[in-house]
Amino acid sequence: MITRILVANRGEIAARIIRTVHDLGLKAIAVYADADRDSPAVQLADEAYSLGGGTVGETYLNLGKILEIARRSNADALHPGYGFLSEIADVAHAVTDAGLVWIGPSANTINQLGDKISARRTALIAGVQPVPGTNDPVDSMATLRSFIDTHGLPIVAKRSDGGGGRGIEIMRTPTDVEEFGVRHDGSDMDAFFLEKFVENGRHVETQCMADAHGDFAVVTTRDCSVQRRNQKLIEEAPAPFLTETAERTVRDWSRKLFRYTEYQGLGTCEFLVKGDEVYFLEVNPRLQVEHTVSEEITGLDLVTQQIRIADGKQLPQVPEPRGHSVELRITSEDPGADLTPTAGTITTLNWPMGHGIRIETGVREGDSVTPDFDSMIAKLIVTGPDRPTTIKRCLRALTELTIEGVATPAPLLERILAHPDFAEDFAVGTKWLEEEFLPQCELPAPFAESGVEIEEQETLHLPIEIDGRRHTLTLPAGLLRTGGGEDKPQQPRRGSSKRNGATAGGDGAVGADGVVASPMQAIVVRVPVEPGQRVVKGDVLIVIEAMKMEKYIHSTATGVVEEILVDVSQNVPAGTPLLKIATEKEA
Repeated sequence: MITRILVANRGEIAARIIRTVHDLGLKAIAVYADADRDSPAVQLADEAYSLGGGTVGETYLNLGKILEIARRSNADALHPGYGFLSEIADVAHAVTDAGLVWIGPSANTINQLGDKISARRTALIAGVQPVPGTNDPVDSMATLRSFIDTHGLPIVAKRSDGGGGRGIEIMRTPTDVEEFGVRHDGSDMDAFFLEKFVENGRHVETQCMADAHGDFAVVTTRDCSVQRRNQKLIEEAPAPFLTETAERTVRDWSRKLFRYTEYQGLGTCEFLVKGDEVYFLEVNPRLQVEHTVSEEITGLDLVTQQIRIADGKQLPQVPEPRGHSVELRITSEDPGADLTPTAGTITTLNWPMGHGIRIETGVREGDSVTPDFDSMIAKLIVTGPDRPTTIKRCLRALTELTIEGVATPAPLLERILAHPDFAEDFAVGTKWLEEEFLPQCELPAPFAESGVEIEEQETLHLPIEIDGRRHTLTLPAGLLRTGGGEDKPQQPRRGSSKRNGATAGGDGAVGADGVVASPMQAIVVRVPVEPGQRVVKGDVLIVIEAMKMEKYIHSTATGVVEEILVDVSQNVPAGTPLLKIATEKEA
């Protein structure tokens, strides 16, 4: 019987799991990186242990340290949350070998579904149709061109080990194909497989669960089509405007996948849907970020169900969904600078309140958002009796939200929710945001220069009362001064974000000394060039990652690579020299 659960995660999901552990009358054990020492999750836990480091590799991916803490704390189960260790079969094996209960599907199931190529092969055997594509890695440009000859353009290349929107590249033109070859041929091309790109497809998924007694249930459907860089911004349940055929197909195929893999636990089956056409994408063998919207319309606590299933108990009767729920991801990303992740200290934080509002967060006012981890600050979950009411409630909630110190996508989310394509007939596919909405959307000026969202000029909004009625007086910020003679700081308008400092972004230009520097604090992911290699303007020199966003650093000059100054997996602060190029004029 499970009594003490170690939560091997951080932030909002760690806090969310710990609360459920306490609801069940069990003990929760937290682990933490140096930056998370005073986090809400750590303070909520019954016991908390330091992982002794600052980077992901030193902490939340360090299975050896985590298992040692599990032993010291007498934990009898481990909950991985999502991300980090949650989808690694060897981790599930190691946890069970250590005598702990793994709260998730078995290692064998993860092996069948954990990477995208294995999932495609498994789906075909189970009688589920994936997007037309390859079931083996791409071994050469010849293989790539042969696939295009058969299926035509556009196509999409996906890293088999990708996740969180990373490692997905769409090729629409022959130029895109050649550029893909330049970036990956001879380095990591065999990490990719290919699929035909489905234009205007929706991202629809099923929240599923199954127990050791043979019971299976689709809890709800969800739609997650509003995406940027293949990362979800808005999720909702149930998936709206599905045809009867499409809904029946995603439910039937989900059952087939769970039955074939002998799945026990919670999982999410993801599909591309276009009218009645349905194509399988992948199974996420873990809790999803957006599980909350399924909870809101069924009344189920899905973390409770994970723990119950891991403890050998049967599924409950799944209630019929009631109402509609939308989740808005509140991240530290600047909507005025291409949603570039930002870091800083949260100086002011006011959450919306009221009927149908749920906040899942791992931060408080005064906390710092670091570039070492995911950019998620919180999830704003809004529920109502129907979709139109829920959307109106979302807009109201965003006007009440105030976050200062870091940029957030709140202004962008407001505009999306109000757009007829989203709010009315749902003419939204996975590329709608990038290809249709954003090119026509005038977002606020970037936060990068001043750290302040400017409407027309900096203003003050002062409450005044006239004849017993409250009004708001708007004045230029410089008109009134405090007793000390300093300008009173501008207050952000409702629903906006204010950030201090500049946004890290843009390629590192080749400096006068030939050095290319990192434009942001990040982790070095790949170095596709080597000393002595000639590069031309536009070639990829290095790939870095910050807060789940990969960024390609392109050469701004033609020359020869003289020296690589960093290693793969190295954590580099902004401005760190990455490599040195002898430009052609100097060579």
